[in-house]
Amino acid sequence: MRRKLTVALLAAAAFAITPAVAQVTTDVPPETVTRTGSDDGQFWYNLIGLIGLLGLRGLWRDSDNDGYTDDPV
Repeated sequence: MRRKLTVALLAAAAFAITPAVAQVTTDVPPETVTRTGSDDGQFWYNLIGLIGLLGLRGLWRDSDNDGYTDDPV
């Protein structure tokens, strides 16, 4: 009974809440829309970032820690 009441209250709250209006819509698109709409070399920046993340994988140190003892630093 208590669970049904909780679920009913959560469902009622979810349907009663309306999203807040963040800004008034105008004819001028936001900066993020214009930035994501233009593809001015983003592929190369993404590729460089991916290579950098793969390079960080080389810094990972294997550990023989079994979880019961402290890992020596």
